[in-house]
Amino acid sequence: MKAARFIGRKDIQILQIPEPELRPGAVAIDVAWCGICGTDLHEYLEGPIFIPPKGHPHPLSHEEQPVTIGHEMSGTVTALGDGVSDLTVGEAVVVEPYFVCGECAQCQAGRYNLCVKMGFIGLCGGGGGLSEKIVVDRRWVHPVGNIPLDQAALIEPLSVGHHAYKRSGAKAGQTALVGGAGPIGLLLAAVLKAEGLTVIVSELSEARKAKALSTGVADYVLDPSKDDVVARVGEITNGLGADVCFECSSVNAVLDQLFAAVKPGGVIVIVSIWSKPATIDVQALVLKEIDLRGTIAYANDHPAAIKLVQDGKVRLAPFITGKIALDELVDKGFDTLINHNETAVKILVHP
Repeated sequence: MKAARFIGRKDIQILQIPEPELRPGAVAIDVAWCGICGTDLHEYLEGPIFIPPKGHPHPLSHEEQPVTIGHEMSGTVTALGDGVSDLTVGEAVVVEPYFVCGECAQCQAGRYNLCVKMGFIGLCGGGGGLSEKIVVDRRWVHPVGNIPLDQAALIEPLSVGHHAYKRSGAKAGQTALVGGAGPIGLLLAAVLKAEGLTVIVSELSEARKAKALSTGVADYVLDPSKDDVVARVGEITNGLGADVCFECSSVNAVLDQLFAAVKPGGVIVIVSIWSKPATIDVQALVLKEIDLRGTIAYANDHPAAIKLVQDGKVRLAPFITGKIALDELVDKGFDTLINHNETAVKILVHP
């Protein structure tokens, strides 16, 4: 079968590899669509990061580069391993792409996204969604009912947004400021709107500002190159400041704005993956008693994210701005998102 393989930095190749073998307790899936994630772009430009480098195999997958990539996947069940009886062949599903040990204190407490050995399918081994087929343990397979498979590929990043929302403790009626309207920022905004918050988005990109408005996920869209974001947030909140802020850009200037815009006693959640150290306004953190939180991926969020879509509270189709074949991954996928991101929000790949 064809698969996208991470060979090394700025070297991803479409190669023929053996099909994965079905095993007891697992599910065989024909991949329908796989989204290109910002993490994939970081790996391409700066990796290996999550991908285990040569000579250092992941402790659970036992794989090292080269690995098959892609973790935002949807597909159709083609076979069930021994012991799997609660799915059917032909069922539409998505994958929660994890490796976890199940034994550490975090796993035992249900916070398996903090597993001491945690890794991601499609980054740390175990196959990936940028291939024709994948075999995944039943635990990580979620039925999506009648959600179209192209839209279902966005359930994974939507779950990231849902987990960030849960981490924030935000409540209906509050005001949220989202700094950065890439795919995660937009889908997080969609969750916040669905949960009854007033949403302010700050973004430079014309395409992403337009998407935030046209999809209705933002009540206000600010351009930090033209607007005084902190002053505008003050106006919108009658001088109180945002109840909760989300950093979704990995840009220090955005983080600084959130520290200034959040209300005293408010919450800032850092959602993005940073490839370099950041600076924070410690004085503001102390004097305003800001609660600064991190969030990584998701834990038990996929069912809630799927329900938001099935209930019509979140619409995923408008966020899909491109569809390409696997052979076009680098030229029309990675290159577009790295060098021409004004033209795209979420690009899906059909293996």
